[in-house]
Amino acid sequence: MKRGLALLMAIAMMGSTIVGCSSDSGSSTASGSGTEGSSSASGETSSAPAAGETTELSYWTSNELHTAMYEFGETQYNEKNEDQVKLNAEIYPNAEMHNKLLIAIQSGVGAPDIADINIIYFANFVKGDIQLVDLTDIVEPVLPNAVQSRFDLYAKDGKYYGLPTHVGATVVYYNKEITDAAGVDIDAIETWDQYREAGKKVKEATGKPMTIFEVSNQRPFWPMIVQRGGDYLNADGSVALDSETNIEVLEYMQSMMFEDGIVEDCPGGDTSKEEFWTYMNGGGCASLIMPAWYMSRFLNYMPDLEGKIYIRPMPVFEEGEPRTVGIGGTATSITTQCKNIDVAKKVITEAKLTEEANINIWTALQFDPVRTDVWDAEELTAPIEYFGNESVFTTLLPYADNIPSPVNADLSSAAQDLVNSTVMYKIFIEQSATPEEALKDAAEELRATAV
Repeated sequence: MKRGLALLMAIAMMGSTIVGCSSDSGSSTASGSGTEGSSSASGETSSAPAAGETTELSYWTSNELHTAMYEFGETQYNEKNEDQVKLNAEIYPNAEMHNKLLIAIQSGVGAPDIADINIIYFANFVKGDIQLVDLTDIVEPVLPNAVQSRFDLYAKDGKYYGLPTHVGATVVYYNKEITDAAGVDIDAIETWDQYREAGKKVKEATGKPMTIFEVSNQRPFWPMIVQRGGDYLNADGSVALDSETNIEVLEYMQSMMFEDGIVEDCPGGDTSKEEFWTYMNGGGCASLIMPAWYMSRFLNYMPDLEGKIYIRPMPVFEEGEPRTVGIGGTATSITTQCKNIDVAKKVITEAKLTEEANINIWTALQFDPVRTDVWDAEELTAPIEYFGNESVFTTLLPYADNIPSPVNADLSSAAQDLVNSTVMYKIFIEQSATPEEALKDAAEELRATAV
C-alpha cells in the first residue's frame, strides 16, 4: 500500500516544467520495448554475447537530438568489438516518457535497457530500492577530466546512477551591434554592477533594454543565486528557497527592472517561444543570460543576428565567485531490467564518456561537453561565424575548474514549479509581493509539500 502511494505521488509530481535542453517529441521512431526479467543491481549480467553475435538494446528518450549520441556510441562499439550491438530507440513526450518509465521500473516489467532521465525527474528514480545500475566503475575514471558537479547531480550515497549530457554552462550572449552603438566594451564587464551600468548606457543611447527576465521560467535567477552559493534546496534536501542570499539576488533583479529600467519581461514568457525569437531577430535586447546549449536556438531560429552575437562569461557579484554555472541536464541510465548490462555500459561509455564522444556531443548537438579536457580540441575551438568568429570554449576554458551546479533532490521539481509559476510572476508581472514575501510564501508551501 505504501509503495503504491509513493508511486502515485511520484507520478503526480511529473507534470512540472522542464529546465535544460529537453524537448518533447510526439512519437516513437523505432520499436524496441524494454526487456522483461532482471539483472542484479550490482551490474552482473545473465549472459555475455558470443563473438560475432548482435545484442539488441532498447533506449527511451524524450529528445530526438540525443539519438545522435547513441548512434555514435553504437558505431564506436561495433568498430571496437567482434560482437555487435544494435540500439532501438523509442521517443516519447517528456512527461509521458518519465511516467511510463517510473511505472515500468516500479513494476519490474517493461523498462528499456537504457533511458534518458531529465534532471527534474531524476530524484524519483533513486528512492528506496534503486532500480538503476550503479555506473561508478565507468564514471570515476573520467572525473579528473570533467565537470564533477554535473556527475554529482546523478549520484546518491557515493554511487553514480546516470551520465550527464552537457555542462549547460550559463553565459551572456551580447548583441555587439547594440553595445557598440552605446559605447559599451563588453570585455570590461566583470561584475553585475558593471553590467548594470552598461545597461543604463545602452538604454540611454539606443532605447533598448540590456536584457529580459523570463517570467514563466527561472532564468537568470537560478544561475545567479547558485553563483553566490545559494540554491532552492540545501545539500541535505531541505528548503533554502527563502534564504537571505536568494532574497538579495531577487531584490537586485527587481531593481534592475523597475529602478533602472534596463530590463523587460520576456516576450512570450520564456526564451523557447517563437514570439521571443522574433523579438530578438528584430534587435530586441542587448544581451541574454542563458546556458551554452542556447547557441543552437540562435543558429536555428535567429538568423538575422549572425555575426552580431558574442559570448562572454557571467558577471559576478564579488571577486572569486564562479563565472559560470551549470543549469539543466539529462542523465543516461541503465535499468536493472537490462539483461546485458556489461554491453550497455560499454555502449553508453562510447556515447558519452570518451574524448571522441564528448567531441561528438559538440559537433553533432552543439552541447557543451562535460569533459573539459576536450574544450581545447580543434573541433571545439574552431571559430563560429555566427558568434563573432569566436569559440565559446576558448572563452570558458579559464573557468572550467569552477563550475557549480544546483542541488538535485526530492523537492527540486516542486521548487522549480513554484519559482516558475508564482515567484517570478508575482515580482515581475503582478508586482504584488516583495521578493522576500514571494520567496517566503513559496518556501512555506514547499515545506508543507515535504511534510
